[in-house]
Amino acid sequence: MMLLIPVVAVCLFGLTMSYKVEPLPDSYAGLGEGPHWDVARQSLYYVDLEAGSLLRYDYAQNKVYKTKIEGETLAGFVLPVEGRPQEFAVGCGRRVVIVNWDGVSPSAKVVRTLFEVQPLMDKNRLNDAKVDPRGRFFGGTMRYIGDEFEFRHGELYRWEAGGQVSVIKGDVGISNGLAWDEKAKKFYYIDTTDYEVKSYDYNFETGVATNPKVIFNLRKNSPKDHLLPDGLTIDTEGNLYVATFNGATIYKVNPNTGKILLEIKFPTKQITSAAFGGPNLDILYVTTAAKFDQPAPAGTTYKVTGLNATGYPGVNLKV
Repeated sequence: MMLLIPVVAVCLFGLTMSYKVEPLPDSYAGLGEGPHWDVARQSLYYVDLEAGSLLRYDYAQNKVYKTKIEGETLAGFVLPVEGRPQEFAVGCGRRVVIVNWDGVSPSAKVVRTLFEVQPLMDKNRLNDAKVDPRGRFFGGTMRYIGDEFEFRHGELYRWEAGGQVSVIKGDVGISNGLAWDEKAKKFYYIDTTDYEVKSYDYNFETGVATNPKVIFNLRKNSPKDHLLPDGLTIDTEGNLYVATFNGATIYKVNPNTGKILLEIKFPTKQITSAAFGGPNLDILYVTTAAKFDQPAPAGTTYKVTGLNATGYPGVNLKV
């Protein structure tokens, strides 16, 4: 039976907005992450991170396909490779590998390693990653074994075809959401353990980010009540959509003022990430998790319609 959350009316600053949250069929992922909308295939790719699995939601078929990467236990993200329809860059442990998958088969294979980070940090793993509008890789690591809030041994990286991996930022707890705004010349980044979203001035020709500034703070009066920002996406008007891992909510935020424009509510707590997609790029696809014995419908992937907003498709990685 499909669970349909009725249209919700939200009034902020005197405005009324309604939206609808619906589950995608058979879309469960124990730790769903990394949603990426592929325009060419009209499909949403995402991962079940701790199962080493990739998933593809086919919009036309309204069906989810799932594959297990042979020999791998982790899949932090999935990024289609430019010009190679069956190749994807995937974060397996601390390696970025190229996986061959036809989008249908129940198994997929690693064909080569693109690069590796922190080879001696065996308690770390790659987490979220995206491709900037010019085709560069951006992604980071986190502590996988132990307390990632205490051991800030993660880093944020940049890589582009023909070049070496560059460390953009150290002292990272949980490297997470990323987004770019070409109009505003900005890069946005989340380290979950900072409880905030930062903006950077961004040079799209060089891929260099400078001048970090906190633009959205998710701290509450008591540390135990702090919201945990996770994944991130942006719409064509420059508003951010911030997923909260412990908040059952995605916050639509104006990055210029830090004001919350909309609170998008879900029937499960651990909201991990979001990406716009669909034929008109006006559907917000949302991944969730079922960690720490969260009850159903935890782990379901959702679509949100009626937001009166459009976003950007995912960018393929140039290798």
